[in-house]
Amino acid sequence: MLRTISRVALTRSVAAQAPRVAVARTAVQIRNYSSEHGEETFEHFTERFVKFFDNVDDLFELQRGLNNAFGYDLVPSTSVIEAALKAARRVNDYPTAVRIFEGLKVKAGSDALFKQYMDELAPLKTQLGVETKEELGF
Repeated sequence: MLRTISRVALTRSVAAQAPRVAVARTAVQIRNYSSEHGEETFEHFTERFVKFFDNVDDLFELQRGLNNAFGYDLVPSTSVIEAALKAARRVNDYPTAVRIFEGLKVKAGSDALFKQYMDELAPLKTQLGVETKEELGF
């Protein structure tokens, strides 16, 4: 016959056998590391990512930069998107170039804003030969 022991009883018996250790209470200082950084302007953000995408030379760097650029609570400027598209074609990764437009559509939030971006990016899109997911039939 198996005897079951409740978790509470087991915890109490183990705690009773454990030696008592004095625990010193120390004050914990919480640092606010993010407060030391200044606010980044949209122009500085744009300049930083354009420079980043201009120097990308492999797919991992490109995708890391795209995750960072689209991770902010703003829609990247067309110059950032242009630099990212050129980088995608430079590293010869067509699917990532198509995904840039998908990310832009999500970040834009409205069809009107997305259409403005697409109108402005149309010459580069044609030059690079990149189509959107919808144009590819998906």
